[in-house]
Amino acid sequence: MRIVLVALSIVLFLILFLPVYFVLWIVGKFNPHAKVAASQRIVRTAFRFVMFCAGTKIKVLGLENVPKDEAVLYAGNHRSLADIPIGYITLPTLTGFVAKKEIKKVPLFSWWMKNLNCLFLDRDNMKEGLKTIMQGIEYIKSGYSVFIMPEGTRNRNESDLDLLPFKEGSLKMAEKTGCAIIPVAISNTADIFEKHMPWVKKTRVTIHYGKPIYLSDLDKEERKHLGLIVRNIIIGMLREDAASTV
Repeated sequence: MRIVLVALSIVLFLILFLPVYFVLWIVGKFNPHAKVAASQRIVRTAFRFVMFCAGTKIKVLGLENVPKDEAVLYAGNHRSLADIPIGYITLPTLTGFVAKKEIKKVPLFSWWMKNLNCLFLDRDNMKEGLKTIMQGIEYIKSGYSVFIMPEGTRNRNESDLDLLPFKEGSLKMAEKTGCAIIPVAISNTADIFEKHMPWVKKTRVTIHYGKPIYLSDLDKEERKHLGLIVRNIIIGMLREDAASTV
């Protein structure tokens, strides 16, 4: 029953809010910031309803760690299709996610993602991937945060703690802009759908925003292994969150 409600809520949003999308498209011609802000409010509301239909309860930790007056690079683990909706429900800043290029081909859904300054990464084309990173740098310099999953793909390992290696290049946006990296640990999202497809199950998930990491506070050797440092911090946060639920 939940899978039907979730699918129906997504389809209804995409259809019913199509006129709103075109209004925001026009607004964006004159005020791009207003377009992004309005789009994120609308999408956040839609995702809240989708997660309600899925029976998902979200526990949010560490929001006080996120600077509210500057753009940041969020770096999180990736377990589920639900990670992006849960991110948008809880994010305190205007943020675009980095998603795989294939999503760009999905009509309506990808249109809203573009409204949110989302980026579509071609993982098989280094030249196109570099263009995406450069666009992300421009967004951060313009005051918009970016959310990236440095594992590069959804992690299908059994345990939340068993993260894939982080791709060092994924954090270049922080290196080039000097913005803070916010580690984000997301727990139990695979229990919503991926672990028992095609069914959607009632689940409690946790999204934990860690303390900001500024590259200026790291020495030269630490910067060489930035991906590993962020990965280890997220694993520690996941362990902490798992222990608190026992």
